[in-house]
Amino acid sequence: MTDNKYLASAVADDAILGLTAAELAEKIHSRELTSVEVTEAFLARIADVDGDVNAFLHVGGEEALAAAKAVDESLDRGEAPASALAGVPLALKDTFTTVDAPTTCASKILEGYMSPYDATVTRKLREAGIPILGKTNMDEFAMGSSTENSAYGPTHNPWDLDRTPGGSGGGSSAALASAMAPLAIGTDTGGSIRQPAALTNTVGVKPTYGTVSRQGLVACASSLDQGGPTARTVLDTALLHEVIAGHDEGDSTSTKHDIADVVTAAREGSSGDLTGVKVGVVKQFDREGYQDGVLEQFRASVDAMREAGAEIVEVDCPNFDHALSAYYLILPCEVSSNLARFDGMRYGMREDDDGEHSADQVMAATRAAGFGDEVKRRIIIGTYALSVGYYDAYYIQAQRVRTLIQQDFDKAFEQVDVLVSPTTPTTAFKLGEKNDDPLAMYMFDLCTLPLNLAGMCGMSVPSGLASDTGLPTGLQIMGPRHGDDRLYRVGAAFEKIRG
Repeated sequence: MTDNKYLASAVADDAILGLTAAELAEKIHSRELTSVEVTEAFLARIADVDGDVNAFLHVGGEEALAAAKAVDESLDRGEAPASALAGVPLALKDTFTTVDAPTTCASKILEGYMSPYDATVTRKLREAGIPILGKTNMDEFAMGSSTENSAYGPTHNPWDLDRTPGGSGGGSSAALASAMAPLAIGTDTGGSIRQPAALTNTVGVKPTYGTVSRQGLVACASSLDQGGPTARTVLDTALLHEVIAGHDEGDSTSTKHDIADVVTAAREGSSGDLTGVKVGVVKQFDREGYQDGVLEQFRASVDAMREAGAEIVEVDCPNFDHALSAYYLILPCEVSSNLARFDGMRYGMREDDDGEHSADQVMAATRAAGFGDEVKRRIIIGTYALSVGYYDAYYIQAQRVRTLIQQDFDKAFEQVDVLVSPTTPTTAFKLGEKNDDPLAMYMFDLCTLPLNLAGMCGMSVPSGLASDTGLPTGLQIMGPRHGDDRLYRVGAAFEKIRG
């Protein structure tokens, strides 16, 4: 059976790397450890193992240590910690802008680009006293399900270096799974937080759309993208969620709705009691194409929740069958619009700028050289679907299906508190296995993308190792808009009962 030797050795050999973020914070705030000591330990770990994993595109050691030192000095003066996670370092997906590190979105077209401002999420992390270890690898512009589309090489899954850690946020999840960071931030457009969490045995949450600011998050698909927290435990993820959530006047998509108390929910759920909770199993996710080991773990997970007091209800969401088609029309259309800004005129790389080529020729050459194959594929599909004569037939129809999916969710949550499914149809696949078949790669998103179309919230929590591969599987827990606390209550209870 496969196991994660990277994480196992870290837990066994180091009193810092093996601790949860909550435990590290407690020791830092009590002065049993310093933030500098903790940050140095993780930076050393990155130096030791990232050559094999390739989770980081940029490591900011000096900046992280300076932030850690500031936390220590504040605590030494007797000041209260800036947050419950003050002093605990973090890995940040390279799609959030940072003034002190490049923001490349794993694309050649932005190689070396330095943003003049921090994203709101970045600013909140700094204000919370969380040192940023560096920027993590990803599929280029968050387009992919394997982190193989990075211009700087694929990230490897610490459970098996020949396999993908999932995408597009594979770098953040791999950093957690190899003990290179105790906390990480990802983004989720169609499952890019939850899928890597499932494949690396970590916890990942897609918050309700609009509850975490998108200001400074380089857009892939604006109506789908959502930043979110990921960590090794449900409580750690909740503590990080609390830091980054909240209304932002600088983001027109930011909601003013009260943010759910996810930390209290996680602590309440840690008892393992699910008495009175109605859990829905979606009928449409019971289909061909699932790996036997994944289904075994999912059924065992449902049985465990039933034994813990939950009422299990089958739920019918008929329009989920059309989610994949709708998603892969809406997303490319938004990609086509958003990525038009990368033209060699404003920022980033510029090709054929020799005075002999026209502006149009420079733009064409820059985009040809700067974008990878998957990005080009989605731009072309989106531009076609938005063109005259096809807009109504494709884009508008997809938006109508999106509304029907939202209605399916609303009806389901009238019957149950949460919905559950496998996070992914299979465990981690081999690097390169799906490169020649884009449709097979897109099918990997079947379970996760309906949530993004509906703006709902979801979590992936480890559900055990598949018997046929020995690799991690994930249980996806889905909640209604602004029901993020439900995820944490059920997720923490499941974590307790499944160990």
